[in-house]
Amino acid sequence: MKSGTDIRGIAIEGVNGEPVNLTDDVVDKISAGFAAWLIEKTKKSANELTVSVGRDSRLSGPRIKDAVINALTGAGINVIDCGLASTPAMFMSTMDLNCDGAVQITASHHPFNRNGLKFFTPAGGLEGGDITDILYIAQGLSEGGGKGAKAAIPGSLSRQDYMSEYAKRLREMICAGINSKDYDRPLEGFHIVVDAGNGVGGFYAEKVLAPLGADIKGSQFLESDGRFPNHIPNPEDKQAMESVRIATVRAGADLGIIFDTDVDRAGCVDSTGREINRNRLVALASAIALEDNPGGAIVTDSITSSGLKVFIEKELGGVHHRFKRGYKNVINEALSLNAQGINCPLAIETSGHAAFRENYFLDDGAYLVTKIIIKAANLKKEGRTLENLIEKLKEPVETVELRFKITEPDFHACGERILKSLEQYAAEKGWNVADDSREGVRVSFGKGEGEGWFLLRLSVHDPVMPLNIESDVEGGCRIIAEKLAGFLLSQSGLEKAALIDYLS
Repeated sequence: MKSGTDIRGIAIEGVNGEPVNLTDDVVDKISAGFAAWLIEKTKKSANELTVSVGRDSRLSGPRIKDAVINALTGAGINVIDCGLASTPAMFMSTMDLNCDGAVQITASHHPFNRNGLKFFTPAGGLEGGDITDILYIAQGLSEGGGKGAKAAIPGSLSRQDYMSEYAKRLREMICAGINSKDYDRPLEGFHIVVDAGNGVGGFYAEKVLAPLGADIKGSQFLESDGRFPNHIPNPEDKQAMESVRIATVRAGADLGIIFDTDVDRAGCVDSTGREINRNRLVALASAIALEDNPGGAIVTDSITSSGLKVFIEKELGGVHHRFKRGYKNVINEALSLNAQGINCPLAIETSGHAAFRENYFLDDGAYLVTKIIIKAANLKKEGRTLENLIEKLKEPVETVELRFKITEPDFHACGERILKSLEQYAAEKGWNVADDSREGVRVSFGKGEGEGWFLLRLSVHDPVMPLNIESDVEGGCRIIAEKLAGFLLSQSGLEKAALIDYLS
């Protein structure tokens, strides 16, 4: 059930024959484990602690929220029920509501029958080791056959519409950032379409944009519906991006915005319907972040394009620092660089997770979009667009991702063995292995050799080795895949179907 820094499971029965493992009893024990962990971490008594609890729009959310609240109050902790909320807002509740911890009930963009728990303290989201500790405590409770410890004095329960306070913070940010004569309605004349995908992002249109004068006609799927009947709320999903693209063009809007279910990720579409996503989103966020941080470092995940590196370093004058996949990995690397005295204002993944230093390095889709809207509104006054900021970004002609399942029980050891062998193979072939890759093996090829690169890496959590290929010429990805085919086909413990299908 542990998924990196989250806990996730099956919450609704009868879907694809998957049995429910995120039961009320399991949630009770995990929540009791968090209570015990927080008491130990803070050195406070339970009755001195306050924890906020929120949820996304999933159908199982109310049930799980009740189980979390009952466990926490039963342990003596005071609880603030924030109802429907975004994941970033629940972290901010530790600041604004002086909470010692926060729990968000979400499974991000995963299928509607799944759900999960995400934990925060004022220091940020919990690390993987913290989650492991909580699960050990929960396991002990399970083996003991009982529920979490019951306090002599139960904790209190109060309710608060914190999302309204969170939206106010974003409105104030826009008002301060836009050079407008009308401070109350600085977005007057700016048309923005929001697609919330029936997650919890609808608040952004209704509580942030509309009150500031923005035209939000054409916005869609703002109402929360845990069945996600229209499309997957995921900026990486092609259907979702096509949906917001069509809506933006149809409405004649200046900008289209799409959020994932719990609003920790976002993507955009410009007025022509062109996506600002993945490498283009990283480029735009980097351009904004480096305006006040000349020469700063931008931490990204490992699969960003070669063109993006050139754009950040040659056009923006920054430093491109590739790191491991996983939003927590890029955030922690950015924190590490700053601790070393290196100016790093932004950590961002191609998936849409973006964390600004000025915002606690919190991956917050609404904050990212707010930064983009401020920039777009100010550019519009100058007769310019967001496209002008990233027009010199060279984008690949082709991109391919193949995923190879590892069949050996110890998938981590198998994957590491294959990567080590690939390093030796590349050296024997005289290939150009990247010296700045901090994950897997990345190899570049020049003119006549595919004019691009590949990156083979080991998935953070799953028994899978993703292979990303990018080329600046048509047919280049196939040329590169053929160069690598002999090596991959010779490796034991690796399913080859994806490669065979691609080359057939």
